[in-house]
Amino acid sequence: MASTATGSPERVALVVGNSGYELFEHLENPINDATDVAATLAELQFDVTLLTDADHAQMKSGLEAFGEAARGSEVALFYYAGHGFQVSERNYLLPVDADIAPAINQDDNTLALEKGNTVDLKEVIDRLELAPGVRLVFLDSCRDNPVAGLISDQALVDVDAQKGLAEVKATAPNFLISYATAPGDVAFDGMGDNSYFTEAFLRNVTTPGLSIGDLMVTVRRDVRKATGGRQIPWDSSSLTDNFYFDGKAPSLSQETMLWQIAADTREAKILELYLELYPGGKHETNVRSAIDEIDAVGAETGERSLELLPPEQQAERLWQVALRSRMRSLFEIYLERYPDGARAENARAMLDTLPPRDESSPAVICERLATHPNDSSARVSGNPYAKLKASALTAIKACRAAMDEFPELPHYASLLARAHAAAGDIPRALELYDLAAAQGDLRALVSLAQLYEAGTNVPADIDRAMQYYRQAVAGGSTDAMINLAVTLFQGDHLPRDTDRAIRLLQRASEEGAGKATYNLGVLALEGAVGTPEDAIGYFTRSITMGEDLGYHSAAILYDEGRGGVTPDPARAARLLLRGAAEDGGAIVQNLVTRPDTWSPDTISALQSVLSLAGYYNSSVDGVANEAFSTALQTWRNGGYVAELVTD
Repeated sequence: MASTATGSPERVALVVGNSGYELFEHLENPINDATDVAATLAELQFDVTLLTDADHAQMKSGLEAFGEAARGSEVALFYYAGHGFQVSERNYLLPVDADIAPAINQDDNTLALEKGNTVDLKEVIDRLELAPGVRLVFLDSCRDNPVAGLISDQALVDVDAQKGLAEVKATAPNFLISYATAPGDVAFDGMGDNSYFTEAFLRNVTTPGLSIGDLMVTVRRDVRKATGGRQIPWDSSSLTDNFYFDGKAPSLSQETMLWQIAADTREAKILELYLELYPGGKHETNVRSAIDEIDAVGAETGERSLELLPPEQQAERLWQVALRSRMRSLFEIYLERYPDGARAENARAMLDTLPPRDESSPAVICERLATHPNDSSARVSGNPYAKLKASALTAIKACRAAMDEFPELPHYASLLARAHAAAGDIPRALELYDLAAAQGDLRALVSLAQLYEAGTNVPADIDRAMQYYRQAVAGGSTDAMINLAVTLFQGDHLPRDTDRAIRLLQRASEEGAGKATYNLGVLALEGAVGTPEDAIGYFTRSITMGEDLGYHSAAILYDEGRGGVTPDPARAARLLLRGAAEDGGAIVQNLVTRPDTWSPDTISALQSVLSLAGYYNSSVDGVANEAFSTALQTWRNGGYVAELVTD
């Protein structure tokens, strides 16, 4: 089936999703993946051709038309979800009518795959080379090799048919080739309607101001989180320019955007959704206070909404967070509040592609209840230990069911272990951690390392702890890299090794760990990494990775002119205001209680922006007063205006 969504001919995309194979295993998610990717790319102004369950002739003709369209494009993108395999280090994509049997020459054990209705990946690359601009390839097709079940063992030996896809390096300029998992590895189909790779791509591709390089780091991090390190996307790039799917100024995190919408509209449904999604979130206290306030106001007036921003701004903000988060409930709220809004038609189209969220799913309940708040390998915000203890039995039941449903993903065993520990059953928790660790689960490896390093409920065993850390580091755990780096810096359990510790932090930073990147900034200021002038780069990059401390530290450098940075009060103010909205309240607290730690010029710059936003109506004089404090709180509690803090 083919369809087209028209955006801009400067951005063209061919998206293919094949699920209903005639001779190969049916795949659950590719059609959903392709349909959702096509809809999202259309929102990003791509002229999209979507092929679902495409046969050989349709894929061939689709590629031919795509090649012609790519000739005049600035960006050409190919996205494929379905069966794919490699033979002798050459990759093939399978149309739904692919038939490998006629391609096998049993006399000399070779394959003539052009006879098997396959599509050589080189054909895709050749078409993309017709594009004069950016060329992007996304392959969510590294499931188990379907050829293995169709040809003889002897033939397999000779033709070298292996799992996953072979590595294809981007050699021509301005190419990016992205795989759902590393070369030779197998990707998982996901526990919902999208694969893990496509889910991560969809969740991040609409983030304003996110470069393609940072997008792929984020996708890799999120897939690793979702699979406990079992699947790690890989890419090869020869891009010579930075590309942005959405080139608008960087916005806030999805969590903070949801809080800002909830705080601005004071709508109970959105506030309660925040608590559901972020039970230990950084705005939890504010959300609960807002709910109490609404309940009090509602009891007196019967109203449940106290609006701050104009309806048009509220509607656009709600649309943006709905699009980025892909939460069905937010699209529904948008249509309830703005049935004739500018994005109403788009919201209805997105609802057609999004199934209702199954809140009763054991996997969803398990992750929400049993995830550790400081687990950077997790997709959810986590649940503090005290809260988990109160719901341990529910978590145990959910995680046990999730283990049974997804045996290939051992991180549910790791979550079940934490639930058992909260219930007081330490021996069972250790058994489950060992089970998950034996299958390479990064959560379990880090948890065991921490337990044996600290001697928590087990005899302290530093050698064993370090072994677990090393295994987790080898698997790509940024938590393990950071923890091991701290141990090496301190020199208590291992000989002090600053150089190795710094290399671990640098690797964690490259993998998207904001905490590691921030710590490199601190080390740069001390002259331990590069020069003090490098600190501002680390701090600002840590912000893009979700480390809120970066706002405050970068603002200090611009305020004081430290680290070789030219003093820039306006930039310091913009960083502080972004951080005031984003963090857990520390920046507002600092500005209100210790304004003397900032220069009058920076305070004046803050006052100017707050005045432009309409929240500050006193003198712009660099002197913090009650009106300044009130304006900061208003800004944090729903009044954030991105346009006023954009460089």
